[in-house]
Amino acid sequence: MLRILLVDDHAVVRSGMRQILHDVCGSVEIGEAATGAEALSAIQASEWELVFLDIRLPDRSGVDVLRQIKSLKPSLPVLILSTYGESQYAVRLIRAGAAGYLTKDAEEEEIGTAVRQAVAGRKYISPEVGELLATQFDVANRDSSTPAHESLSNREYQIFLELAAGVRPVDIAKKFNVSAKTVATHRSRILQKMGLSNNAELTLYAYRHNLS
Repeated sequence: MLRILLVDDHAVVRSGMRQILHDVCGSVEIGEAATGAEALSAIQASEWELVFLDIRLPDRSGVDVLRQIKSLKPSLPVLILSTYGESQYAVRLIRAGAAGYLTKDAEEEEIGTAVRQAVAGRKYISPEVGELLATQFDVANRDSSTPAHESLSNREYQIFLELAAGVRPVDIAKKFNVSAKTVATHRSRILQKMGLSNNAELTLYAYRHNLS
C-alpha cells in the first residue's frame, strides 16, 4: 500500500487531494500535516513513500521544508503542489531536489502521472516546466551569463518575489517570521546581486522575466 504524506495548511485542499489520490492510486494510506514542523515530525516518526508539499506554510516556507526533508531523507520523493505558477518556483525547486511541480488546478490524470513517476524514482516534468528548463538551457548555451535572479539564495529569491509584487517589508517579515531589519538586509543584498536600485526596478525585472 502506497503511503503518502500531504502537507498543506488548508483542510479543504487536503480533503480534495485525499479524494483525488484515492481515485488515481487505488490502495493508498494518507497522512496529513498542516505546518512545516508537523511535516518534519511525521517524516521522522514514520516511513513515507511520497510527500505532497505546499510551498506556502504558516510556520515556515515550503522551500525550507523541502531542503530539510532532503537532508533527513534524501531518497524520499517530494512533489510540490502550489498556487504559484511554474515560472516563479518550479525550476528552482526541482534543482533543489523536488521530484516534480504541480499547480493546484492540475487535472487528476496529471497528478496520477506525477505520483507514478515520483514513486518510481523519476522526475515529473510537466510540459510547462520542460519549456522553462529548455529555455534556460538555450540561454545558457547562447550566453555564459545567467539571469540575475539565479544568483539569489532561496530566501532572497522568496523575498525578491514579495518585493516585486509590492508587498510591504513589514508584511514580508511577518510572513517569513523574521524581523523587519532582516528583510531590509535581504533587500540590500538582492539589489546588489541583481544590479538594481529600487523596488520599482525589481518589479520591472520580475515582469520582464515572467516571474510576476
